[in-house]
Amino acid sequence: MAEEGTKKVKKEKIPRQPMPEQAPEVRAKNFDEVPFGLSRKAAIKEAERCLQCKKPSCVAGCPVEVDIPGFIKLLKEGEFAKSIRKVWERNALPAVCGRVCPQEIQCEEVCIVAKKGVPVAIGNLERFVADHERMHGKGELPPKAEPTGKKIAVVGSGPSGLTVAGDLILKGHDVTIFEAFHSPGGVLVYGIPEFRLPKDIVSHEVNFLERQGVKVECNAVVGRIISLNELFEEGYDAIYLGVGAGLPRFLNIPGENFIGIFSANEYLTRSNLMKAYLFPEYDTPIIKGKNVITLGAGNVAMDSARTALRLGAEKSRIVYRRSRKEVPARTAEVHHAEEEGVEFFFLTSPTKFIGNEKGRVIGMEGLKMELGEPDESGRRRPLPIKGSEFELECDLVIIAVGAGANPLLTKSTEGLDLNKWGYIITEEETGKTSKKGVWAGGDIVTGSATVILAMGAGRIAANSIHSYLTWGW
Repeated sequence: MAEEGTKKVKKEKIPRQPMPEQAPEVRAKNFDEVPFGLSRKAAIKEAERCLQCKKPSCVAGCPVEVDIPGFIKLLKEGEFAKSIRKVWERNALPAVCGRVCPQEIQCEEVCIVAKKGVPVAIGNLERFVADHERMHGKGELPPKAEPTGKKIAVVGSGPSGLTVAGDLILKGHDVTIFEAFHSPGGVLVYGIPEFRLPKDIVSHEVNFLERQGVKVECNAVVGRIISLNELFEEGYDAIYLGVGAGLPRFLNIPGENFIGIFSANEYLTRSNLMKAYLFPEYDTPIIKGKNVITLGAGNVAMDSARTALRLGAEKSRIVYRRSRKEVPARTAEVHHAEEEGVEFFFLTSPTKFIGNEKGRVIGMEGLKMELGEPDESGRRRPLPIKGSEFELECDLVIIAVGAGANPLLTKSTEGLDLNKWGYIITEEETGKTSKKGVWAGGDIVTGSATVILAMGAGRIAANSIHSYLTWGW
């Protein structure tokens, strides 16, 4: 309460500032980014909602421990250049994280403001300072340590690999990233659609690292054209493996080989990285179904179903074997999908696909489910309801039920211990593998997870690699 003479005046409670975005009926027909970002005025007003806690729980909720109150305070004061530099101290990919991180279950979930209202829009503010720097900044770079003469090979240019590269280049080491695809970014470019994370944003973040001295070699399939042992022979002192989990998972049900059934991995890679949505300008054809079913309800499923709409689908439906409560996708992604017209079939499990005489999919048989006791994931196990089979027509099916560890590198590397699922076994506190001088992190260790968790693993590994190169630990 503030005083005005003898009268107490209650301080105005600032509501969370909304992010302007494209109208659903417009954006469902284009691949332009959905949210426009906060204006300068709105960002400063949102920053004023931060309580500047002495013991900020939001920092503990961030896997890379960004000084959230610090960068928000600078933003509120209009010190945008200083604000982004505060973020860069812990996060080399702020424009990416501001767009795709699940802040609602991390930093924002533990925001003190949320105890009596709506949390501070930390992700939107991070996006704002990153975008402001990209559009109006002077291109200044963070300070670097003196060269150490040590060389590090980073295999994979996804979020964990980029984090390792960004951390170690600032510590004075020589870093080269080896990327199997023709464009760097990993899942950020092949898995996440343009309307959620524009390619030029990823390109700018990668270029930021290159300007600091990180070298990027594309079309470099480590494990095929060169082995880890050969990298050591070429003079690399340490290797980090951030190759992700890009092996598609299928359902193993009848009819899965019909024409018109894609893994989400292939469907999104063709559309996103290989720009099939711009065919014939880009010669990467893709089946543009009119009646599309996507199986699964994670972020990848939302991306697939929303991509199908933009490629001309008249119906885009998500089929999920659990209820809405168990949906693993971000709340914002589910909300955007529903706004755009994606239909949801909950408590439904596919039992077989139906094809025509030409071998093309024309339908799917589903079975209604009910939820039983929780399984090992903590979610209630779906159980079939006998006699509840029904059919859905479709001419395109996208299977988005997760991905596994790609064995291309791991199976060709001696001395690298794997678990029963083919993921690399590491020391949790360091990221060290069983092979001397080799670290790993991200989805190739944990299985499919979030961008920010992969970055957190990269941070842990980078610190361990620096210690190893400096003191031999």
